[in-house]
Amino acid sequence: MKNNFVYDIQTKKKQFTLLSIGILLICCNSHLILSDIPYFYTNLWTNGVYFIGIALIGIFFFALQYVTQAGWSVSILRIPETFGHWLWIGSIILILTFTWGYHDIFHWTHTYLYDIQDTRYDAIIAGKKSYLNIPFFSLRSIIYFIIWIGLFHKMRSISLQSDFTINSTKAYQKQKKYSTIFIIFFAITSSTAAWDWILAIDTHWFSTLFGWYVFSSWFVAGLSMITFLVVMLKEAGYMPIVNANHLHDLGKYLFAFSIFWAYLWLAQFLLIYYANIPEETIYYVERIQHMPYRPLFYLNLLINFFFPFLFLMKKNAKRYTIFLKIISLVLLVGHWLDFYLMISPGILKENGQINLFAIGMALVFFATFLHIFFSQFTKKPIIPQKHPLLHESKHYHS
Repeated sequence: MKNNFVYDIQTKKKQFTLLSIGILLICCNSHLILSDIPYFYTNLWTNGVYFIGIALIGIFFFALQYVTQAGWSVSILRIPETFGHWLWIGSIILILTFTWGYHDIFHWTHTYLYDIQDTRYDAIIAGKKSYLNIPFFSLRSIIYFIIWIGLFHKMRSISLQSDFTINSTKAYQKQKKYSTIFIIFFAITSSTAAWDWILAIDTHWFSTLFGWYVFSSWFVAGLSMITFLVVMLKEAGYMPIVNANHLHDLGKYLFAFSIFWAYLWLAQFLLIYYANIPEETIYYVERIQHMPYRPLFYLNLLINFFFPFLFLMKKNAKRYTIFLKIISLVLLVGHWLDFYLMISPGILKENGQINLFAIGMALVFFATFLHIFFSQFTKKPIIPQKHPLLHESKHYHS
């Protein structure tokens, strides 16, 4: 068994291959950048929001283990902990995309909507002006990133210092304090960020459940990325203390929260369907009745609920790496599709589509995320050496 992870040539080669395929697909369809600028910004925004969510869930999962004093997860903690390094790149991408493409992404940024003398005046959007305006929107996003990144780096530094400290219990309690602060702040901002970055695209539509729904989709995607990387490292011979019981718990997480996602999906859909109020149903009408979204709408439910529900029902499926690798990759694709369906119809209307350009863009983001992860993951021991609950994780059985 290997105790220290080496960022070897094979790992780099796999990431380079993914990145090369993505760039090739983008270049082969580069005419879209010039001929359909909104489509380009839509893909940037979708991937930016999606991968920022995965990074945040990594920090959230890490913080949750300290707040709940969980011992089983100590052996895999460095994986979700490292996700936070993506926030720097993700924040730059999102800020630049908004700076260049806010008129293409958000309908409410057009000033004529607020001019009562203009025939295009929109009373609903004008009524939200105090919240939906460019300076306040930008300020909120910048505050999110500053506090998220600040708390992450504080938690990361405590984690790395704890490997060399004499009093590991004191470091543990300090980490627990900052983890609590992060979870409280994230509990609020995960919803407000969802309102700002996604719900504000469909300015006339609203849902009191939307913040929770976006969180659940982010959470399953984040868990899938954690599971995929644990399996990848385990199969490569690293992380020797990770056993079938740890894998089983990760599989249970994926199973449980896929059902939780489906519960929120159904709760939001059924209430709107039953009430049949036009200003609410328009959101689903655009996605169910209009092409090209109609098949994707049903595919989203099939991939993100029925597939993991049936696939992970058996105990053995949650204990073997091959099964977990398949399900985690499928769910990563499935929840990317979920975010695409939340974002694209509101911007592109009937012109949205998942083509080779969109696939290439997603592969570039995925390969870059993996590169940032492995580059940072290799700098310190992959197992927290002096964690007070490390013994429990080494001998964990479920």
